[in-house]
Amino acid sequence: MTTLFSEAWVKRFGEEWNRESKLVGGLAKSDFNSVIAYGYDNEDAPRVVLKVENGHVVYAGFYAGEALNWDLRASRENWLKWTEKGLGLMSIGMAYTARQLRFKVGDYKAMSKDPRMIGPFITSLSVMGRALKS
Repeated sequence: MTTLFSEAWVKRFGEEWNRESKLVGGLAKSDFNSVIAYGYDNEDAPRVVLKVENGHVVYAGFYAGEALNWDLRASRENWLKWTEKGLGLMSIGMAYTARQLRFKVGDYKAMSKDPRMIGPFITSLSVMGRALKS
């Protein structure tokens, strides 16, 4: 088992992302290209980033000052809970409203209203958990 936001974990997350056809296929249909960061809500900078081109992760590693399209933050406890149990559409909305899941960069409201985006987002959280268990 790897440690959340470790080098081994982020590399595995990128690999698992690319293996998940619902995630890659859904985002590729939207020509999704982004730099997505993940980290803890009490820290200034995110821990890790994924660079995604046409739905595929082309880089997974530590954050090094890249310009971000998305920066997702939560407490360690919440990340671990969500990677273990997952999040559905309603629970993501509740976590966002309760400020347990924060978007320092990116527009959650717009993403949550776009069926091409919200499905892959939910899937990405389960992929985070798979990477943690590997």
